[in-house]
Amino acid sequence: MELTHLLETILYQISSSLYLPVLLIVTSLAAYSVYASGRLLQEWLDRRKAGSRTVRLFSLDLAVTLGKKNRSEAPLDVELELLLQTHEHRQLVKLDQIRFVIKLGPALGLMGTLIPMGISLAALAQGNIPSMASSMVTAFTATVTGLGCSVIAYMVALVREQWLRADFAAMRHQAELAASRVLDVQDLAIEEDGHALSETL
Repeated sequence: MELTHLLETILYQISSSLYLPVLLIVTSLAAYSVYASGRLLQEWLDRRKAGSRTVRLFSLDLAVTLGKKNRSEAPLDVELELLLQTHEHRQLVKLDQIRFVIKLGPALGLMGTLIPMGISLAALAQGNIPSMASSMVTAFTATVTGLGCSVIAYMVALVREQWLRADFAAMRHQAELAASRVLDVQDLAIEEDGHALSETL
């Protein structure tokens, strides 16, 4: 019994020590959800005015890559594929941040519920009803906040995934067009050299 009581005491202390960090993280997630929603609205307005910023940045890097092609030993298709993967990875990393909130919000909300419930039960055992009521209010508030952050993050991620699919398709289309134009120019140069050689002979 003494060992059981010791283990229960240790677990209670661990749980109580996590109370403040969990509340801080849940509050941070709520602030980040508001920030992500604002960024989504800003990007939506920017897309309506000037199109996708992701595609615009890719177009600039694509022009730079094509300009450096003469000084590069790697084949053009390899350079373009690397450029595509770099831009896609950069955007997917940003999307993973939102997905992380989707998973983390409910888990921390549950922790923010169970920890104060344990504290409230301890207060009830001591007859401290006001402390128990305060802990229960915090418990339910943490649950609602965590679930709300998850819902907001899910909606933001859903919209961004749709945008990214369209952006990736546009980026690949631009890369294929650029590659075909370069190949056409090279074929034309080869034909002109062949005509010049035949006229010389």
